[in-house]
Amino acid sequence: QVQLVESGGGSVQAGGSLRLSCAASGLTFSSYGMGWFRQAPGKEREGVAAISNGGTMTAYSDSVKGRFTVSRDNAKNTLYLQLNNLKPEDTGTYYCAAAGAFHSSIWASADWYQYWGQGTQVTVSS
Repeated sequence: QVQLVESGGGSVQAGGSLRLSCAASGLTFSSYGMGWFRQAPGKEREGVAAISNGGTMTAYSDSVKGRFTVSRDNAKNTLYLQLNNLKPEDTGTYYCAAAGAFHSSIWASADWYQYWGQGTQVTVSS
């Protein structure tokens, strides 16, 4: 059974930082491209960042480029998202997801991913 478990969310003030983690089990983690998505109340789920199975390729949405960094440790079966210079509009539930491969053109499409975590809440106050 595949499990993706996010952690590290919390409440911070604007300008602050958080580090999200996603612990994977039940799959060969190093064979999967991984993505981070977020969803704010009343809004669609949005692709934030993605990384290839070996970690050599990454992609970011324009809204987070330069502030967020995605990384992974295949030895620990863990995906990370470093969130810096947080803004109130970054508030939402953050999800990690696994796909059979990293695709530079459609990484931000939720339909590309096979497995999803339950999410961790990030709240940024002004």
